[in-house]
Amino acid sequence: MTSHKKDNIVNALDNLELYQKVVQFTKIGNEAVHKAQEENRKLGIPSVYGRNGKVYFELPDGTITTESPWDSIKPKS
Repeated sequence: MTSHKKDNIVNALDNLELYQKVVQFTKIGNEAVHKAQEENRKLGIPSVYGRNGKVYFELPDGTITTESPWDSIKPKS
């Protein structure tokens, strides 16, 4: 193991409190996302996600698509 990698491991261990905070925030964020997904399904609206610069839509039936479900909705005139 190179000295640089060893230093990173030591720094990570020295920052245990920071690591615990990251885990806590990640858990809170994941819970919020799951709650929003569940609510969207109940309301029959798609969930929207972004990954690697691409937008994905999860439809209420669980289908994943890159085509916006709102493009087919036309405003009432």
